[in-house]
Amino acid sequence: MTTDQTTEPQHGGILALDVARAHGVSTLFTLSGAHVFPMYDAAVKTEPAMPIIDVRHEPTAVFAAEAIGKLTRTPGLAVLTAGPGVTNGVSAVAQASFSGSPLVVVGGRAPNNRWGTGSLQELDHPPIFSSISKSSTTAHTVADIAPTIDEAFTLAGSSHRGPTFVDVPMDEFFNSAATGSPSQGNTTAPVQPDPDALRAIAELLRTSERPVLVLGTDVWADRAEVAALQFVQETGIPVISNGMGRGIVPGGHPQLVTKARSTSFNRADLVIVVGTPLDFRLGYGVFGGKDGATPARTVHVADSAGQVSSHADTAATAHGDLSLFFTGLFDALTGSAAHGSRPDWTPWLSTLQDEVAAATARDSELLTAEADPIHPARIYGELLPRLADDAVVIGDGGDFVSFAGKFVEPKRPGGWLDPGPYGCLGAGMGAAMAARIARPSSQVVLLYGDGAAGMSLMDVDTLVRHDLPVVMIVGNNSAWGLEKGPMQWIYGYDVAADLAPQTRYDQVVTALGGGGEMVTDPRQIGPAIDRALASGVPYLVNVMTDVDAAYPRATTGI
Repeated sequence: MTTDQTTEPQHGGILALDVARAHGVSTLFTLSGAHVFPMYDAAVKTEPAMPIIDVRHEPTAVFAAEAIGKLTRTPGLAVLTAGPGVTNGVSAVAQASFSGSPLVVVGGRAPNNRWGTGSLQELDHPPIFSSISKSSTTAHTVADIAPTIDEAFTLAGSSHRGPTFVDVPMDEFFNSAATGSPSQGNTTAPVQPDPDALRAIAELLRTSERPVLVLGTDVWADRAEVAALQFVQETGIPVISNGMGRGIVPGGHPQLVTKARSTSFNRADLVIVVGTPLDFRLGYGVFGGKDGATPARTVHVADSAGQVSSHADTAATAHGDLSLFFTGLFDALTGSAAHGSRPDWTPWLSTLQDEVAAATARDSELLTAEADPIHPARIYGELLPRLADDAVVIGDGGDFVSFAGKFVEPKRPGGWLDPGPYGCLGAGMGAAMAARIARPSSQVVLLYGDGAAGMSLMDVDTLVRHDLPVVMIVGNNSAWGLEKGPMQWIYGYDVAADLAPQTRYDQVVTALGGGGEMVTDPRQIGPAIDRALASGVPYLVNVMTDVDAAYPRATTGI
């Protein structure tokens, strides 16, 4: 960490928070614990004071900080007390690791002067986080706090982004030390993709008749959304988006063919995947090859070398700054007159547009369904026309949120949050808090499966205490639907898949100080959403849905 002058001695909490501020942190998420009291003292007494959002269960604090990282593209900060406070955050840190979310978790730690004697919550935390973080370490003395946390923030915010963990012994947190003023964050020069790799990918594009471009989360995280959209519009290539790549090509754009995903991937002769792993969501990088056809060639592009697929059979790869990738690829594709005119993929795009139109017509029947019990798609039929272009939509659930993935196409980038490939339910409440803080004037809509709702609804108390109005919509089919159907298919029966029928999640919210209502008539969904959006409080619309309505599944994840 670079410094500009020596300051008066300050306690460890001030040293830590000064570094966090220098890296762009403006909110501290936590659940109260004595091991980290100095962080709270710093947040309250230093100028300007930093808001403390204290939650009811530590995972929510980490999920919120992770979502701040996703939305702002600078690391979020969660502060967890020692022992169970820290270990309660493990799943949320794992989600951040799988999603490439910039996040710093600062943990309390039993005091050095009692270490090894069995003091309260004495646990060596860093080994627990070593496999799910970019770095996991202890700042052993008060003098170590600022440089160690500075390094943690720098790592978390550098490609490939991810979580870092630092714990601080309690006695050292309360100690004081003189230190230099923190730097204003560290920046690294963008990595230029290999020109030879760009030329190779450009040549694959020139010879392709049916290419598809996949835009993933890291296109957004790497601030490459403008360059990506410009490349799409200037080349005419069909696009499918996933994760936080959704909205980079706005919903309704003629080149966005996510609704024709199956045809796109099955018939493509070239698939270029940018900013997302070649994991189960993308067939592990295998496209086409149906009915004896030649498989598509696959190109994988990542923000850093370590993210480039090592398991897939790729025709080409590249890594580096993703804005530079798109501009460099366009130059390589169009820059030489020797190659003649740029490729024309109009016939292929027209085929996919016809598929999109047909899928849209099929969807309209579900979106307006009058079925009793309510078909989950009808909720989206009522929600979509009520969403503003800058709305933040959060998915937290299994089968109900599968419909969100099918129907919700954001108009702007940075408007969609989900758990990512780790699939961790219960993440939505923290994400909703973060969205309300990061986007104070936008609609924030949390789409809950009833199973996921049961994991975090107590933190409505946090929304109420901190005046964070959020609209929550529960698709309540009284089951773990993502498991119930497959178990019936495998065994002919299901077990451990049913929840209590018509649970009044709305009354949980009203008991905690928010608003809510239960809906059993599809015609009342829209008016209920209107009331929720206008309420100005945390408000839950609890919609009873049909457990037998088949949810859209693109993959089993295996």
